[in-house]
Formats: sequence, C-alpha cells, structure tokens
Amino acid sequence: MIALTFIARDGHAIAVEATSGETLLRAGQRAGQPLEGTCGGQMACATCHVLIDPAYLDRLPAPAAEEEDMLDLVPDATRTSRLACQIILTPDMAGCTVRLP
Repeated sequence: MIALTFIARDGHAIAVEATSGETLLRAGQRAGQPLEGTCGGQMACATCHVLIDPAYLDRLPAPAAEEEDMLDLVPDATRTSRLACQIILTPDMAGCTVRLP
C-alpha cells in the first residue's frame, strides 16, 4: 500500500492508503475527496486538478502535452499542478502530500 495525505480546501488532512497502479484520482475519490474527474480520466476537463508536494514532482513522469494544455485552462494552476487522473501511483509516491486547490 502507498500512504498519501490529501489536504482538503479547508486545510484538513486526510490519510489515504492507495494501491500501486491506481490513479491518484481514484485514490482520492475512494477517500471521499471532491475530485470530480468529469471526463473519466480522458484529459477533457480539469476537474481533478491537484497540487503535488514539490519534493515529489521529480518522481512523476513529466506531464504530456495534452495535460499541460488542460492545465493552461485552470485559473489557479501553479508549477506543482497536475491532473490526478494522469498520475499512476507507484511506491515512489509513498508519503506524498496532495493539496486540493
């Protein structure tokens, strides 16, 4: 299992156990986080926008051009912004903190 922490919009921390190979979107949804994922993970929306702990960004593959295009449409995007549907969890992500913008 991969231990993650989601920080809700109100600042409340939620500990989550995820499975390797699961998307960050699914792990957050199972934990009751308000990650819509309206497009079903097809990168046609940005309703699963999250902020990744900067210390973990180098552990992720670089975002595809399509993901970057979707993030360009997010008004509050930062350099740590990613789409949770595009992050496949691996053991390297254990301990990561994910903030909901």
